[in-house]
Amino acid sequence: MSPPNAELYPTTTTTNNAQSVPAPLFKVNSSNVQYTDEHILSKYTYYNTLVTKHPDGSLVATPTETVYEFKTERTVPRVGMMMVGWGGNNGSTLTASILAHKNNLTWRTKSGIHKPNYYGSVTQSSTVRLGVDEQGADVHIPLSDMLPLVNPTEMVLGGWDISGKNLAESMERAKVLEYDLQRQVSEEMSKMVPLPSIYYPDFIAANQEDRADNLIPGTNKRAHVEQIRKDIRDFKSTHGLDKVIVIWTANTERFAELIDGVNDTADHFLAAVEASHEEVAPSSIFALACIEEGTPFINGSPQNTFVPGLIQLAERHKAFIGGDDFKSGQTKMKSALVDFLVNAGIKPVAITSYNHLGNNDGKNLSSHRQFRSKEISKSTVVDDMVAANHLLYAKDEHPDHTVVIKYVPSVGDSKRALDEYECDIFMGGRQSISMYNICEDSLLASPLIIDLVIMTELMTRLQYKTAEMSKFSTFHSVLSILSYMLKAPMVTPGTPVVNALARQRTAIENIFRAAVGLSANNEMGLEHKIW
Repeated sequence: MSPPNAELYPTTTTTNNAQSVPAPLFKVNSSNVQYTDEHILSKYTYYNTLVTKHPDGSLVATPTETVYEFKTERTVPRVGMMMVGWGGNNGSTLTASILAHKNNLTWRTKSGIHKPNYYGSVTQSSTVRLGVDEQGADVHIPLSDMLPLVNPTEMVLGGWDISGKNLAESMERAKVLEYDLQRQVSEEMSKMVPLPSIYYPDFIAANQEDRADNLIPGTNKRAHVEQIRKDIRDFKSTHGLDKVIVIWTANTERFAELIDGVNDTADHFLAAVEASHEEVAPSSIFALACIEEGTPFINGSPQNTFVPGLIQLAERHKAFIGGDDFKSGQTKMKSALVDFLVNAGIKPVAITSYNHLGNNDGKNLSSHRQFRSKEISKSTVVDDMVAANHLLYAKDEHPDHTVVIKYVPSVGDSKRALDEYECDIFMGGRQSISMYNICEDSLLASPLIIDLVIMTELMTRLQYKTAEMSKFSTFHSVLSILSYMLKAPMVTPGTPVVNALARQRTAIENIFRAAVGLSANNEMGLEHKIW
């Protein structure tokens, strides 16, 4: 039997090999870059500095060079996005928005006529500095034109939800989008019904029980993995897709307890799934299904989905994973502001963050165990910036950092975020910065979902090789390149976490540049500073 919504996206027999290669906006004129019908091939020299410390405390900085070859597939595949929590605020909002783009809709509000945009998406609505023209003026191009990327309007959407409401009903329940837009997409979305999902009551708040009417039956967790894998295969086959990306945009779960012999190694985790152990979370079941199916999985919520054993499994299968927790509002501002303050030599000594919101995310987070997951992901966001400046902070010193989230139903999806930064400044002075941010939570999160899926898909087509390697390899399973979109970014085990927003954005831009054989961007502007 075809999955729900099969008629909404006509099945195509087009294969990846039959699709056209998009014409690039620019080509690099260099002997280090080669364009074939299938690939962009580049040779790139990566410059770094190795610092060694002598017993007397002196440092020696040694420049290093490593030559990489990159290979990027030019053909953009037909891609499906499957959302866990498709019927939630983010899923219904994103679906309606893509339909608005697809059908070129306009809608009227009291402020006038509006048309679809992808504002808030770094891949779709930001530019990068390509270089300078003959007069020395900067030339900027869309980030989406640096490399062949998926067009979000062409993605096929589907997914799972514990609520059986169709997407039109979910959109109305979410109360995010303007009525005139809802009216125009409602008929099409009423035909979209989420697949049954997994519900383990102990992992989400008890106040979610009334929504749980669309469930995969039974308590056998291995059987749940196999059902999810089948759902992915069916979705891919029915819609003639080349690739599927799965993203968790469902409720925040409580943290899973880390237990030796249960989730500490890959084999222990697999055994725990076979035994339907109580500490195997729904999100970890979805992640395991994707890893075994060879489908990338991204966790957009703050819980510890990727327990150590699951990360080992991803590495074993060379499957792509990413997370955790969409970085949309308060935390994004914090990671930019604290980076600025610390780099300016100003010392934040206290950060107090208060939120209240009234959507279902807020309702779920009103439960302490679920809030604790969110508190952890929000509270670590400044750690690397603080550690980078030993002139301001002693070893293991951190600002006082408090996070509060309250559920206020009447404000709906319009989240209020209040932040106060207390800073030490020159000669014993104090500076207090207060910020009040009102934002539509789902209208900030939905573009992040688009970026996460587009960037993840690109990484399935980008490979590298060094002089010591006989063949090209994919990047590491943990996609740290996604850090810009995530509050608590995962990194390759044993490597440093970067939370500073500017550094995260620069990493994306420079990896794109390396893939087309361009040097990393710098802001020296040397040509404008010499005689």
